[in-house]
Amino acid sequence: MSTASQKEPIGTNAPGSAGEVFATFLKLGFTSFGGPVAHLGYFREEIVNRRKWLDDETYGELVGLCQFLPGPASSQVGFGLGLHRAGLPGALAAFTAFTLPSAIALFIFALFAEQAGDGWLGGIISGLKIVAVAIVAHAVYGMARSLCPDRERAGIALAALFGLALVPTAMGQVAVIAIGALAGLVLVRAEPPTDQGTLSIPVPASWGFACLAAFAILLVGLPLISASGGALAVFDSFYRSGALVFGGGHVVLPLLEAEVVRPGWVSANDFLAGYGAAQAVPGPLFTFAAYLGAVSSVGPGAVLTALIALIAIFLPGFLLLLGVLPFWAGLRHRSAVRRALFGVNAAVVGILGAALYNPVFTSGVVSPLGFAMAATLFFLLTIWRAPALAIVALGDAGGLAMHLAGF
Repeated sequence: MSTASQKEPIGTNAPGSAGEVFATFLKLGFTSFGGPVAHLGYFREEIVNRRKWLDDETYGELVGLCQFLPGPASSQVGFGLGLHRAGLPGALAAFTAFTLPSAIALFIFALFAEQAGDGWLGGIISGLKIVAVAIVAHAVYGMARSLCPDRERAGIALAALFGLALVPTAMGQVAVIAIGALAGLVLVRAEPPTDQGTLSIPVPASWGFACLAAFAILLVGLPLISASGGALAVFDSFYRSGALVFGGGHVVLPLLEAEVVRPGWVSANDFLAGYGAAQAVPGPLFTFAAYLGAVSSVGPGAVLTALIALIAIFLPGFLLLLGVLPFWAGLRHRSAVRRALFGVNAAVVGILGAALYNPVFTSGVVSPLGFAMAATLFFLLTIWRAPALAIVALGDAGGLAMHLAGF
């Protein structure tokens, strides 16, 4: 990589290579623990500070765009960074390299988890379910503080929680998000953005329209052609889950639970065990889809189903990013868009709160000792700010100890 390439303006085409992007993001894929917010910190340190592919202002604008859109924000930021550096090949290289380590790890875990039974590995899996309780409770707590800072948004979150308590279905989740957007538009005040932004990734408007059209056609059309089951049904379920995730990776939990547990594709125990394991690996939380595909009773076999699920859950977020990039500069300054987004984010807090109870708490905590352990892990996360990897290790040890002691 030459010094000249580092100093080229933000809007230039492909100042780097896909190989360079792949090597950079493979390193990040192996080392980025701690969830989406932590990933953004790793990206900034490696891409902005160390490699100087772009400046802080531009990076902040890309992060703002990806948090505005549905989908896995950190993976979308990585995709956008690869797109900026080496065009579409760079975007695909960034996605593949960042996703591969955790996807392979969770696929291997799925193969062993199916054979766990009631042995010592079953004790570790029980511990992972308790870890999931603490992790999701911590996510609800943190998101409530940041996304519901006033009475209006707190009210939207509570209404969403009550709505899902009454209608705990995938359609109920969609309705809650839509109503949250309308409530935000009516009730929430949006301060104007304080920066003008410098993000300029040269995506043609024709690409933007094509990607938005593809996103909508797949979202509407897949349910019409997937009724026969098999690979199309898997693709449809994971695509819809990825398309409706607002507010961070943990929010995909209730969406996936509605798609794979309620129809009987994956048991509640396997679901929670995999979600707990996903906290122990680096990289994006959405690679949980690879685990679910591997243990699913529907699809063309473990390897192919895991691959289908993985592609399907990431695809809508990337289509939306490519679709919005040409129009983002004007869109982000519209007050109505910002108010609706605030309402959606508040509704997401309610959705995640409902998921905290069912299936996370009801499946993960089955004894008073398990509840005490979940509370301990939650306080370690929230008050002592222990890293997620340490929480997973303690959960594994606690689950194994309870199993050996006969609890």
